[in-house]
Amino acid sequence: MESTFKFILQTRRAFIQLIDSLTLEQLNEIPPGFNNNIIWNFGHIVVVSPALCYLRSGVSEDSSKVKYLTSYVKGSKPTYTVSQEEVDNLKALALSTIEQIESDYHAGVFNHITPFATDTYKETMSTIEEVIQLSAGHDNLHYGYAIAQKRIINTYK
Repeated sequence: MESTFKFILQTRRAFIQLIDSLTLEQLNEIPPGFNNNIIWNFGHIVVVSPALCYLRSGVSEDSSKVKYLTSYVKGSKPTYTVSQEEVDNLKALALSTIEQIESDYHAGVFNHITPFATDTYKETMSTIEEVIQLSAGHDNLHYGYAIAQKRIINTYK
């Protein structure tokens, strides 16, 4: 699992570099053909990993521990202009949430999870290792969307 955690953190650092290369206006812009924006894709990965690992797995029922959950949960769309303060918070959470999941993984917090089927793929996740591996792929999917969105934004400016 060490390499999976490392890979997730590498992807998130690359995503942060992408975010840092754009203006706040560009982060909030919804490109033609999309129903979300770059900062929504980033916020989405930030909230989904802890939501899957703690909430969907049955380890915790306290959704208030996942900051910004309602703004970036699956099925949500950008409904407000994200501030620089929120961008900075999301960047910090992108790394700290994975570090916390890794720490809890090693501490045995996830030894017993309640299996659940993912909304998108309808695959049953029976172990935390499956959930964490899914998170790695999910992060990269949304990072790819953000790269595509950046290309469109840069084309029309």
